[in-house]
Amino acid sequence: MDDTRLQQGKQWLEQLLKLAALSVPVKADLAGTQALDESCWLTIDHTALTPEQIEILTGTDGAVIDSIQYLVNTILNLGQAEDQRRAYTVELNEYRIRRQTELQKMAEQAVSHVRETGDEYEMKDLSSAERRQVHTILKAFEDLETYSRGQEPDRRLVVRRLQA
Repeated sequence: MDDTRLQQGKQWLEQLLKLAALSVPVKADLAGTQALDESCWLTIDHTALTPEQIEILTGTDGAVIDSIQYLVNTILNLGQAEDQRRAYTVELNEYRIRRQTELQKMAEQAVSHVRETGDEYEMKDLSSAERRQVHTILKAFEDLETYSRGQEPDRRLVVRRLQA
């Protein structure tokens, strides 16, 4: 991702926060983990916020930060050719890092369940971004496969033994 796209993401998010009466700096850099792929991380400076503001911006089960991230990705990729689209991850107070650890544990539980019982395992209450993360995490297990079932807002990730 070029520096221009990083700066666009930073500026757009800072402007959104200003519209919410929050003059907060945002750090933009390239980062990635195994499950998140390389993306532009837009990190909101939590030290400039009160605990209440952090709670509001994160939302219940990350709903607000997920919505902000959805807006960032939609707006900044609007009109871009598919090969020019970039993934933006919005981070606040290490929420994404903590959630990644939770998703990893949930994925491990699903793997154990499927391997022990042979039954498929449904993971509910995941955002579309979280489902993508778990799909990516579970690609490492060659004896298992994943797919999504249902329609939003009741879409679920299913883990099962690889079908021959």
